[in-house]
Amino acid sequence: MEFFDVIEKRRSIRKYTSEPVPAAVIEKALEAAIKAPNSSNTQTWNFYWVMSEDKKKKLVEACMSQSAARTASQLIVVTANPKLWKRSLPGLVEWVETSNAPKLVHMYYKKIVPLTYRWGFLNSIGFVRWILTSIVGLFRPINRGPYTKRDLQEVAIKSAALACENFVLAITAQGYSTCMMEGFDAHRVSRLLKLKCAERVVMVIGVGKEAERGTWGTQYRLPLEQVLHRV
Repeated sequence: MEFFDVIEKRRSIRKYTSEPVPAAVIEKALEAAIKAPNSSNTQTWNFYWVMSEDKKKKLVEACMSQSAARTASQLIVVTANPKLWKRSLPGLVEWVETSNAPKLVHMYYKKIVPLTYRWGFLNSIGFVRWILTSIVGLFRPINRGPYTKRDLQEVAIKSAALACENFVLAITAQGYSTCMMEGFDAHRVSRLLKLKCAERVVMVIGVGKEAERGTWGTQYRLPLEQVLHRV
């Protein structure tokens, strides 16, 4: 399937048939997901493929038992945790060292990333960064933020959302359908998956074969002219 055909084909499908989705399809889509652009290549995401029938039943309940979850063959939970830069950093440092990367890249991963992704007790490190960048910003352009835990969670969530997009497009390209759900009880999902406190549930994705009347109408989007601003 051509790329732009995949874009046109992808819809949020609310109802699926009983046809199972092969594990190989999910695995291939997950491989595509981790190729997504992400902040500083820190890859602060996790993917939970819910395969246990008991956990799947509880996840469906946490998703308000909506049909997109209830009838899905497979359920994937995507999370974001800004603290996972620590998981990625050793591999990133080894990567830049063995790739003959420029000195600036070495400095970025060895010094700037560890400084940027720490917020400190009660955001103390972030507060100091805010003061310093505010002063320097009076005299020249400077990257302002992220500073606080919330800022860094937002950065991680953006990266995870990009991975979600890759995932659903890869599923579509293989002839199956998805629904990226935000309608869920995040507390119950976190407890079910035993997530750490810094880990945020970004979305739950249902995967399956589209059933008849999987959507109730044609796709609606505002005209490009209403959202494009040429400045």
